[in-house]
Amino acid sequence: MTHRFTCRVYYEDTDLAGLVYYANYLKFIERARSEWVRELGIDQRRMKADEGTVFAVRRIEADYLSPARFDDLLTVTTQIEAATPARLTLWQEVTRDGAVLFTARVTLVAIGGNGRPTRLPVALQHFIG
Repeated sequence: MTHRFTCRVYYEDTDLAGLVYYANYLKFIERARSEWVRELGIDQRRMKADEGTVFAVRRIEADYLSPARFDDLLTVTTQIEAATPARLTLWQEVTRDGAVLFTARVTLVAIGGNGRPTRLPVALQHFIG
């Protein structure tokens, strides 16, 4: 399963050198993950209200390979790399015209209303097998 999310680089995303500020790549991949979950039919607000469950990033490994610039059209690709009932590891890439600019391996966990780790929501487990 591969999800693609497109976003444009705005002036506010860049630094003094005119390049995308490094932390903004994390925002781009977060938006892509949110849209991926939404397209799976999972309503995160409802999940929190009904079950008290939210997703949290436990670990992220990121590589900055080449800069993006103002007005670039970027594609963020998200793929499941590994999954257990309690943990999901995703591989995400940010590309421009097919060239890889940024990669990240993101480990997500579910956190219950008590602030402790819990099993991933059943709706998501259905999609990850």
